[in-house]
Amino acid sequence: MESQKSSIQSLVNTIKRDVLSVMGSHSFLSPSPYDTAWLAMIPDPHRHERPMFEGCLNWVLQNQNEEGFWGYHDYDRHEMPGGVECLASTLVCMTVLKKWHAGSPLIEKGLKFIHKNAELLLSRYTHGKFSRWIAIVLPGMVELARASSLEVVFPESVDRALADLFINRRQILEMEELVDKNQYCPLLSYLEALPSTYKISHETILKHLDSDGSLFQSPSATSRAYLSTGNEACLAYLQSLASNCASSGIPSFYPVDEDLTKLSMVHQLVRLGLTEYFNRENDEILAKIYRNYKHEKEITKSIHLIAAELYKDCLEFWLLRMHGYRVSPSSFCWFLNHEEVRDHIEKHYEYFSSVLLYIYRASNLMLPDEYKLEKARIFSKKFLEKIASRETRDSSIISSSHCRMIEHELGLPWMARLDHLEHRTWMEEKDACVLWMGKFQYNRPSFVHNQDIVQLALQNYVLRQSVYRMELDVVKRWSETTGLRKMGFGREKTLYSYFAVAASISLPCNSDVRVLVAKSAIMITVADDFFDMEGSLEDLEKLTNAVQRWDGEGLTAHAKTIFEALDDLVTDFRMKCFKQSGKDIKKNLQEIWGETFHSWLMEAKWSKSGGAPPTQEYLDVGMTSIAAHILVLPSSCLASPTTPLHQLWSNAYQPITKLLMVITRLLNDIQSYEKEEKQGKLNFVLLYLKENPEASIEDSINFVQLLLEQLKKEFLLHVLEELCNLPEPSRRLHLGCLKVFHMFFNSSNRYDSETGMLHDIQKALVVPPRVPKLKPLRPLPEQLGPKPREFVTKSLYGQVGLERFPRKSFVGYRISSRTGPVDRWEKMYKSSNFKLCFA
Repeated sequence: MESQKSSIQSLVNTIKRDVLSVMGSHSFLSPSPYDTAWLAMIPDPHRHERPMFEGCLNWVLQNQNEEGFWGYHDYDRHEMPGGVECLASTLVCMTVLKKWHAGSPLIEKGLKFIHKNAELLLSRYTHGKFSRWIAIVLPGMVELARASSLEVVFPESVDRALADLFINRRQILEMEELVDKNQYCPLLSYLEALPSTYKISHETILKHLDSDGSLFQSPSATSRAYLSTGNEACLAYLQSLASNCASSGIPSFYPVDEDLTKLSMVHQLVRLGLTEYFNRENDEILAKIYRNYKHEKEITKSIHLIAAELYKDCLEFWLLRMHGYRVSPSSFCWFLNHEEVRDHIEKHYEYFSSVLLYIYRASNLMLPDEYKLEKARIFSKKFLEKIASRETRDSSIISSSHCRMIEHELGLPWMARLDHLEHRTWMEEKDACVLWMGKFQYNRPSFVHNQDIVQLALQNYVLRQSVYRMELDVVKRWSETTGLRKMGFGREKTLYSYFAVAASISLPCNSDVRVLVAKSAIMITVADDFFDMEGSLEDLEKLTNAVQRWDGEGLTAHAKTIFEALDDLVTDFRMKCFKQSGKDIKKNLQEIWGETFHSWLMEAKWSKSGGAPPTQEYLDVGMTSIAAHILVLPSSCLASPTTPLHQLWSNAYQPITKLLMVITRLLNDIQSYEKEEKQGKLNFVLLYLKENPEASIEDSINFVQLLLEQLKKEFLLHVLEELCNLPEPSRRLHLGCLKVFHMFFNSSNRYDSETGMLHDIQKALVVPPRVPKLKPLRPLPEQLGPKPREFVTKSLYGQVGLERFPRKSFVGYRISSRTGPVDRWEKMYKSSNFKLCFA
């Protein structure tokens, strides 16, 4: 394990040195072969036989895929070597190579690729219904390639499709205005692809240039604008772009807001579960972002650039609020008050899918009385549900990976998600981190292909799995030794308890908190079941009295076992806390367990007598009997060792703790009322129904759900905005505890299910993540610098491979610079002798 930690630290140091320290807007977006080729198309004004931007040509020379195309693999369709956009990229890359008499073998390979794969790539478009961008760009690139004497031969089977494409383009050119506000991207932004017969005056082009000299911040369109007009502002833009990006490839959108670059990097580290390694860097970035946030900013001048701005505003709000900064929903909900913007999003909701997703995610952090945020949530959800149900006008826009992320967001409430599994999802989905839609594909941050970040996320997750398995063994042994696993009644939930605690919140790897909280959860489950189904009233009173005076004399059988296990747990908690911080929490522990046992006794008396207390009295007892406070208050002493005990834990519980206790009780009751009604037990849903005889069971459930929504907003207010005196680690423990209960009681009672969570447990503790096989495009090394006519034949960087860890470490494989199939992960898991026993 020490070697794993050393490898992780080495990667952390590399990322800090090579990524974070040089992070800038010019390197933020992934390179676009299409746009890079268009810059390479421009001749040097002093040497017409050479390109002005040789670095762009060299990049094209070195970044053809093995299959013969330029672009990214589409791993949603395994039989398909690239998405349909690779046809346009491949055509323009071959054209620029032909123009400069370079890379003849690459051209031949590209021509073969097109002939072999064109039918497959175009087959998803039936009955002549092509995406607008395809109908504009692909015919233009076919014409460009053929005009340069490239012998582009398509198979006969696509003749009909190609004819339909050209017909579609003619219809678009006849119907649309050059700069039409009703289009996500106007025709003029595709200037490089428009046919020569479509006459556009220089004055029209220059009229629509942005202040930075670009045409809609599109490098390819601006390249065509410069070739047509020779405008100096266009040239200055292209020169700035090339000087910053030529060696790593030209992005499809430039420039990018510098704050967005930094926000996206912090977001990626958070979503991958890597913040513990970069706390200082993240804090510095967010502090600077917040200083800028507080200043007034004007909304972008162009409706066609609104997606990037709104994406940034949503991400900024989410990150700042999640990290305790006070921010207003108005910082991104402004679009609701701009009818033109709102209508634009509604008309093109498929193109805004990632932006709508981030609006919806931001609304997860809704606080009381944030009505604008509620409206934004309703607005975004309406269109996301259309996308998730495949009710889109153009299915080619949204990848299946991106669609799965939308389904995940809609299908599982944020409050019911466990951090550890969320980190895995972020790793495994290729399009988890897509940005906003460009002219014909989603913009992606370049760091999703950074192999150091990928390796770090993977190794960190696998390291945690190995730590969690060892801790699970400790918890199992304790449960065996104390006799709690052999009680002969009730629910044996050792595995469930530990899994929920470990996966709910990202505590440091060496934390004692997980084991002690898991033991507490096991203790609560066994004792609660003893009060519910096993002990006589006399047994329960004796056990409760013993706990309250903390003396087990006279107890026998199950009651004695429970008390002795509880005493062992309290002693362990007390000693670890005293050793770490000098705090003696013995009295606090005994009192909190004493009041909880008393609440269980009260409920048992109600159940056995058939009495029905008022809902408020029931809730006063029930919020204690759910025992959520036992999970967070003692553990807060370990998580915040320097905070005074009276601040962490006093007889008068903090509002955040009281809210947690009430919410968890109601979450339990709303999913277990049917079972508890059969057992003759009390439940808030049933008591409300009794007090309101005119109401139906649906009315009662709706009442509880509305109450929960309001209480959760108040709870988040205390978690995120420091309204209580608890330090940040304690507040995060409260949030993690609520997430566990929400996960258990989201749509059913998963805690009482024998198999309901086994798949999630496997993913959390055993099976390593399967990271998408993304192959990064290669930047130019400074030491090479080949001439335009040279053809680089050797790969500059090794492909991602796998290197096995020592068998005894049980981690499996880690990504290295050697080759090897990623699916060996699964083989390692299946062939290993590690068995996770489900009790």
